[in-house]
Amino acid sequence: MKNDIVKEAAQAQKISMIICNSNMDAEVDGLYASAVEAAEKINRPFEIVFVDDGSKDHSYDRLRALADKDARVRVLRMRSSFGEAASLDAGLKHSSGSEVVFISARVRVNLERLPEFFDRFKENVDLVVGWRYPRRDGGMNRLISWFFNRMAGRIANIRLHDINSGIFVARREMLERLSFYGDLHNFIPVLAAQQGYQVAESKIEQKPGKFRRSRYPKEYVQRVLDIITVFFLSRYSKKPIHFLGFLGSLLMLSGVGILAYLFFYRVLQFGPIAGRPLLLLGTMLLVIGIQMISIGLLGEMVIFTHAGDIEEYNIEEILN
Repeated sequence: MKNDIVKEAAQAQKISMIICNSNMDAEVDGLYASAVEAAEKINRPFEIVFVDDGSKDHSYDRLRALADKDARVRVLRMRSSFGEAASLDAGLKHSSGSEVVFISARVRVNLERLPEFFDRFKENVDLVVGWRYPRRDGGMNRLISWFFNRMAGRIANIRLHDINSGIFVARREMLERLSFYGDLHNFIPVLAAQQGYQVAESKIEQKPGKFRRSRYPKEYVQRVLDIITVFFLSRYSKKPIHFLGFLGSLLMLSGVGILAYLFFYRVLQFGPIAGRPLLLLGTMLLVIGIQMISIGLLGEMVIFTHAGDIEEYNIEEILN
């Protein structure tokens, strides 16, 4: 019994550092050294979980060598590249610390200021997001990031400079309550704020070097779609009829108004309406509006059927 209590106390103090790496073998040794140095400054027991996200270079060989020489290092190797959300989820399931540090190797940050992130937890904060300052990546990347942060901030009504910084420190219990998949790990601060958790940010220096650039229109479209997804999930996942029904009603009423105008236009013999583009527009708006309302109702039926399995609340504390 005493051993169990001691073990639980040790786990409560333990820090889990989850590092996602994909085809960056040149960064592995330096990242390990800086992570160990930063963790030792925090003066708490820690573990480092490297997740190799389907690397095709020599990353796994370097990681295996680190695991062989340091018992605090654990390595997870993905069979293919599944993305950072999957890497974070796998790291959570194979770690045990009460507080979790997530680091993406792609962002190339200086971890010297990582202890400052843990100082913010004294302010009753649940998630501390890294703010890359100063930034070393290209101007286009920074412009896109600025737009991304503004849009995401408006959705969640939070003010953060760098939501998708690739580094954050969070309480494990919070991360385990959030659902993130695909690219939704980019919106963990937004999802956390929507659940009522306290979110803060702390500056961290970005190292100079080569950075991945967003070159293709597909990537920009995907980011916009991700923002729309988070907007819908955070506000209307439990009441789809409010979103789809509202838009559907606007379209349907617009279609009805156009068709009513054309009806009286023809009845009063102002002229023919056959073949007019306005007739086609009114019909399309009416049909699309009815379809959107129908989809919203179907969504409500699905949620009603599974209402018992959906937890819409988040209890912070229970007092006897």
